[in-house]
Amino acid sequence: MKSYIPHLYDFLTRLAERQDREWFRANRAEYDDLRQAWLNDLDILIAHVGEYWPDIKGLTGKGSAYRIYRDTRFSQDKSPFKAYFSAGFSRNGRSAAAVHTPGLYLQMGPGRFAANVDAGLYGGVWQPEPKVLKKLRRAIVDNIEEFEEIINAPELARYRGWCGESLKTVPKGYDRNHPQAHLLRLKEYGKFMPADMRYFDDPAWPEKVADDFRPLIPLLNFLQYSIDEEL
Repeated sequence: MKSYIPHLYDFLTRLAERQDREWFRANRAEYDDLRQAWLNDLDILIAHVGEYWPDIKGLTGKGSAYRIYRDTRFSQDKSPFKAYFSAGFSRNGRSAAAVHTPGLYLQMGPGRFAANVDAGLYGGVWQPEPKVLKKLRRAIVDNIEEFEEIINAPELARYRGWCGESLKTVPKGYDRNHPQAHLLRLKEYGKFMPADMRYFDDPAWPEKVADDFRPLIPLLNFLQYSIDEEL
């Protein structure tokens, strides 16, 4: 079976170059066909991940995929379209409640999500609110042996160091020379693995992504039960 991925990347590259609503309307049928093929594959991915992470059972590709349209209200960049396909998976799907919930994220295409994030696989908690971040820091310090065993697992070696921003100094309430200072300075806890078109150009890419998502689950579980734990 021929892969549609090169076609998808070609379309997204042309979309990025044009960033034109009229062009998009004229090529809407092409977009719809590619989008549907991708959503079908997301359903396969969710089924495989759901076998080892029950939190996302019941989700659908359509319910997990983000829109192609950019929210330009608070951005200086007024380009109307994203140059990538993306989807989020968590116990809350991709709803507003899911944004800061530990989960998985997939991005495919030539466009960048942020200045330092290319396409690929991500797992963790993104920009948790201050009270949640404080809770996570305390959980990491109190359970540092468990946490270090999780993040130092050989299976996670393919993932890069921590994503996101860090404080310049340790947060208030901790000694500046704290042994976990490098973890306490983090403002979010997430791991990222870049993946280009060659990675996805395989009819079995959903199964490949499911296999590569699996090592992130212990981290997600740690973050989730630390958030849920009563103080």
